Amino acid sequence: MSGVGDVDGARAVSDLPRRLAAELLGSCMLAGVVIGSGVMAARLSNGNDAVALLANAGATAAMLFVLITALAPISGAHFNPVVTLVMTLRRAIRPLDGAFYVIVQICGCVLGAMLAHAMFGLPLLQVGSTARSGLSQVFSEGVASFALVAVILLVSKVRESAIPAAVALTIAAGYWWTASTSFANPAITVARAFSDTFAGIRPDDAPAFVIAQLAGALLAWRCCAFLVGGAGFSQAKR
Repeated sequence: MSGVGDVDGARAVSDLPRRLAAELLGSCMLAGVVIGSGVMAARLSNGNDAVALLANAGATAAMLFVLITALAPISGAHFNPVVTLVMTLRRAIRPLDGAFYVIVQICGCVLGAMLAHAMFGLPLLQVGSTARSGLSQVFSEGVASFALVAVILLVSKVRESAIPAAVALTIAAGYWWTASTSFANPAITVARAFSDTFAGIRPDDAPAFVIAQLAGALLAWRCCAFLVGGAGFSQAKR
């Protein structure tokens, strides 16, 4: 899951703390909503997983739209290491800045998991026990990440103002059309491994998800460069 936006390469290095703070806040809020809405949905759905998933998807999509709209002007609203990787490869942000983005995204998502647990009176850090293994689920994560990055890149070429809605709708749909329920975000995957809730994942299953997410994002970057037409797309202007 992610927001997006290219960070102006002309920004001074002094802007980096502000951008990192925005990424930390956005990642924390996003993970908090993913996990917190999963807890609430599970408690209120009386064991109906379809109803719980619908509530979880709706809350996540709604918060994504808000967070991207609010924070994209500050940091680009990535909230997702695979989005940051692609933006770094496109030279939309500096590599060192990208490395810092990934660190704060992971930290923010773990803090978000703790925030959600605290709100529901649960142990702050847990070990996920929900099995999400097998080739189909791992493949689904590659597909979900491909879809997310492709939507971000293609929509940004035609109507940048539509990115918040496009990302939110892509993730909402991904909850239902992928076998893995569309994590599509390594930082969220790490955070959900620390949550033994409806949205959790076993730590043993997380590495395969992350590898598939990275592969899907990189494939989307290259496919979009081909579709739109070459180097001008692959390398964003600084």
